[in-house]
Amino acid sequence: MKIQTKTHYFDEPLYLESGRVFSKFHLAYETYGELNSDKSNVIVITHALTGSTHAAGRYEGESKAGWWDSLIGDGKAVDTSKFFVICINILSSPFGSTCPLDIDDSTGKEYRTRFPVLVISDVVKAQVRLLSELGISRVKAVIGGSLGGMQALCYAIEYPNFAENIFALATTYATQPWAIAFNKIAISAIKSDPNFKGGYYDKDEIAKSGLNGMAVGRMAGHISFLSPASMNEKFGRNYVETDGLYELDGRFQVDRYLDYNGVNFSHRFDPLCYLYIAKMMNLFDCTRHYGSLKNAMAQIRAKLFLISFSGDILFPPNLMEEMYKCMIDLGAKERVFYTQIDSDYGHDAFLVEVEKFDYIIKRVLDAR
Repeated sequence: MKIQTKTHYFDEPLYLESGRVFSKFHLAYETYGELNSDKSNVIVITHALTGSTHAAGRYEGESKAGWWDSLIGDGKAVDTSKFFVICINILSSPFGSTCPLDIDDSTGKEYRTRFPVLVISDVVKAQVRLLSELGISRVKAVIGGSLGGMQALCYAIEYPNFAENIFALATTYATQPWAIAFNKIAISAIKSDPNFKGGYYDKDEIAKSGLNGMAVGRMAGHISFLSPASMNEKFGRNYVETDGLYELDGRFQVDRYLDYNGVNFSHRFDPLCYLYIAKMMNLFDCTRHYGSLKNAMAQIRAKLFLISFSGDILFPPNLMEEMYKCMIDLGAKERVFYTQIDSDYGHDAFLVEVEKFDYIIKRVLDAR
């Protein structure tokens, strides 16, 4: 599989929903496979909150493959021997696109907290701009889960003629209070850490030493990504073998799991970027400019494939069922397909249990 990683720099302005403007901006992206002569074999992959362009394959010397490697590759459901696959890093992310750590040309200083609050529509507008620069005006499919699923829905509603197929997995049409509450824990933990310094921390020091508030916030996130059943299966009530049962700091295995993931995450992801993307997720509501879900869904012209997971507590299946029923009510039965995957894993099943749904994607992409 041919992998290429690039960054595109835009010198023309990007007008944001907030009224703010990027006078210039850049987007990092990664591609897999070969673009055919008429550019008809393009698939766009949209990533989740803490994802990156690196969706599949391995860089030289890399031990861990891209985050959706089980789905994307030669001979896989998203077959890179047939399709040209592109994954674009979202604005606000620390992995190569314009983010709060970049220089604001109007001040000559890093944006930090002066960075504009972005919404999913801004992110997708920038991506469409990049694809246009690459000569791509229509794609075979857009595929994304969680925050990536929000982007996929935005493509479907705001750019109705852009994609032939839209796959939205483990997502919602509007972020609900339950998910916003989990984000609140992370946001508060980061902001209240004295080393955060109101967003003006030493970024090199944070990358080296991490941020305790970020680690605590990530623990909350991990709880929302799993389910009670998967927690029981993974950890039970097992205690860490080297910890004393009657030591105050003695840990259960689930404690150690959360400690490990929280600390590791605080070293690899920038806290200010996290705040901006969490805000982006909280603000998502595809009905805002249309008055109702029905009016929003009425814009869709692509075939829409909605895939939920029964154990998902972050974005429960009923949210995607609402979208499905709405499309049926609109008389679009032939263009909407809904599947609830039987899974106890939790929200992250869309990343982990790919074998339970990849055949759906493969069947659609292989159809003529």
